[in-house]
Order: sequence, then C-alpha cells, then structure tokens
Amino acid sequence: MDWHARYTQQAGWTAQIRRYLYEKAGLTRTARVLEPGCGTGAVLTDCPAGTLHGLDWDWQHLQIAQHAVPRARLVRADADTLPYADASFDACLTHYFLLWVNAARVLAEMRRVTRPGGMILALAEPDYGARIDFPAELAEIGQLQGSALERQGADPHRGRKLAALFTAAGLQQVTSGVMGGEWSAMQLEDGWDLEWAALEADLAGSLPAERLAELRRIDAAAWQHGERILFVPTFYAIGRVP
Repeated sequence: MDWHARYTQQAGWTAQIRRYLYEKAGLTRTARVLEPGCGTGAVLTDCPAGTLHGLDWDWQHLQIAQHAVPRARLVRADADTLPYADASFDACLTHYFLLWVNAARVLAEMRRVTRPGGMILALAEPDYGARIDFPAELAEIGQLQGSALERQGADPHRGRKLAALFTAAGLQQVTSGVMGGEWSAMQLEDGWDLEWAALEADLAGSLPAERLAELRRIDAAAWQHGERILFVPTFYAIGRVP
C-alpha cells in the first residue's frame, strides 16, 4: 500500500473545507501550528502557517513527510503524550486521525499545548455508521469495512462524536459540520484503484477472495454506468482554547 498516495488522495477530498477552516481559525504566516498524526505530510504541505510542526509514531512516514514538507519540524512520539510545553502553539489540527486514537486524551493534550485563544481543528473524521452505498448489492462493502476498522482498534462512528468530544475537552465556540458529496464517472479513473487497495487491505480475511473480486467488478460497472453512489459522511470541528 502506497500510504503517501493514499494520504494525498484523502487530502485532496478535503482541500476546500481545509481552506475554509484555516480562514475561520485565523491561521496566518505568523502562526505556529502542530499536526499530531501528520503521517507523510500530505496535509501540512498546504497549511498557511509560518511555522509547521508534525508528530507521528511511524518513522517511515516521517521520513516521507520530511521530503514532502522540508520546512516542517517533525518529531516521532505518541499523540497522547505530546512532547511540548504548555501553550506552545497557536493551533493544533488533525486529519483522519482521531478515529484511530483515544480522542479525549489526544484532544486534552492538544488543548494543553495550544495557547489560550488558540484553535483546535479536526479537519476530517469519517462516520461509517451512516455510509450510503448504491446499488444495494454494494452495501456489504460498507458493513464489512466498518467491522474491519473496529477490529483494528478504530472508531468507525467518530465523525458524529466530534462536537461532543470538543465540548467535553472544554473548548469554546465549538462548531462542527459535515462535508457534502459529489459523484461522477470520472471517479473510476481518479483514484479508484487506490481506494480499492485500501479497501482490500481492510477486508483481507473478512470474506473469500472470489467474493471480494466480484464486489470490485460490480463497483466498477456501477461507476461506468453512472449509477454508483458512495457517501461516507465526513465531519469537521473547530473550537477555541479558553
């Protein structure tokens, strides 16, 4: 699995909402920003802040991130024990990350290292519990993927919980929302193979290879015929540190 390509694909899905949230958070070239769970740097590449910091546990991902965002200052560490002093940053942000961790603990750490008046941003968290698949015979994919994520230790319903988590963390002026969807046959050419590579990695061992191949063929045909709908509600949230 080419994880940098995957993370770059996900960053492409959320580019518009990121620009909106960066503006709402007042991020400028004088801002000092941290991204816990920065992965390969796909999101840091277009962050407008002047000083960028990234943190991840995967050393290989950090090596890629250093090439992708040479000006970023990167650290290998756990997000639930951030190695920074209190009030070190103007903002902290995450992207497709809180579903994989103890979100309450990580948000508490993000709040600690963000100055009073600074912003916490969850740029994108999916909610597989409200996933829509059409045609109906493809609904099996969403059900299996949600179960697979749970087995890996993720929370497939994290998106709908963001507002509550931000409020429980003591953040103020909390705003949350969900990104819309758009579909076209072009999606069969634009990252479809990569999406299936991720899906096959998630579903390995969950069902026979022949059934997985059949679902892949049905999925491709539905896109080709212009009838495919795949919608995983993806939530965002923003809040101010008191």
